[in-house]
Amino acid sequence: MPGRKGIIVFVAWRELRFARGRFVLIGAVVALITLLVGFLAGLTGGLAAQNISSVLDIPGDRIVLQQPDSGDPSYSTSSLDDGTVTEWQQADGVDSATPIGISQSRATADGADDPTGVARYGLPSDVPGTASNPLFALTPGSDTEVGLSSGAADGLGVRAGDTISIAGDDSTVSTVGADLWYSHTPVIVMTSDAWSTASTQTGGTGDATVIAVTGDPDWEAVGSETDTVADTPLASLTALDAFRSEIGSLGLMIAMLFGISALVVGAFFTVWTMQRAGDIAVLKALGSTTGSLVRDSLGQALIVLVVGIGVGLAAVGALAGRALPFVVSPLTTLAPAAVMAVLSLAGATFALRSVTTADPLTALGSNR
Repeated sequence: MPGRKGIIVFVAWRELRFARGRFVLIGAVVALITLLVGFLAGLTGGLAAQNISSVLDIPGDRIVLQQPDSGDPSYSTSSLDDGTVTEWQQADGVDSATPIGISQSRATADGADDPTGVARYGLPSDVPGTASNPLFALTPGSDTEVGLSSGAADGLGVRAGDTISIAGDDSTVSTVGADLWYSHTPVIVMTSDAWSTASTQTGGTGDATVIAVTGDPDWEAVGSETDTVADTPLASLTALDAFRSEIGSLGLMIAMLFGISALVVGAFFTVWTMQRAGDIAVLKALGSTTGSLVRDSLGQALIVLVVGIGVGLAAVGALAGRALPFVVSPLTTLAPAAVMAVLSLAGATFALRSVTTADPLTALGSNR
């Protein structure tokens, strides 16, 4: 005769086999929730990359933005004149301060009629230590040339040596590099002087948008003197208006799906354990401990979750289309799956009251 542990394992697998309709149903629900979570996580990662990939490649310990009189700093409104740039360059503790211009415009390939939205970066060509930087690697050698990210080259349908028009001025494509984006527009890189001229022609000030600073100055003191704010590249992402709204809304939906998964799994196993209260009482009457029964119930839940989440992740990989800005990585697949499994298992633990309070006398008919 099998021991107590063997009886419990036998009952657990028997329930999974003979009540497979119920377990397939909850497994399918878990798989669908996993598909939604994985899809939203991948879409969030893809949208984020198309918002911030070029900003994260700006070299420097801090990124300096203009501090407006009211409200928060913003990449779209920041403007730093030459005097501000000079003050940062001459501040104590600053190793380097590189002015960078960022604006959005439209470009047209030679012979094409429809323009393509692009993000223009104005970068100096003499910044030391940036040879391997993907963004600065696009810096052209002259004012009549531009460097294109791969997304800009694909959107315009051009390659190195071709001619494109930006703000009415023709420029030759000097190089095509990494896939860099800014606020959902592909990046093109111009020299600082060419960018300043183009900015003035399109209604801008021609002044730098940000300053990439390396070193260890008194950030707050220099910022106060220059009416600027210095944030780490990661912290500065909140100054991108589109980034905050998109990530906030998609993150909220993912969090809600995590909560739904915990509630759904918890509700299913609550009903399931209530229905088998008599069987649990019999097992206790045969000598099974409460701890072993709890492990049995959680083991069942874990099996359902592993299978459901596995199917959901496989569906995410199959449905991830290249037409969407979708990122498949451990951070967008395995991490959400692990969080979902933990929360769902936590939801299942709330269904164990009938296991821990089951009375062995019930199995002997003492309540009849």
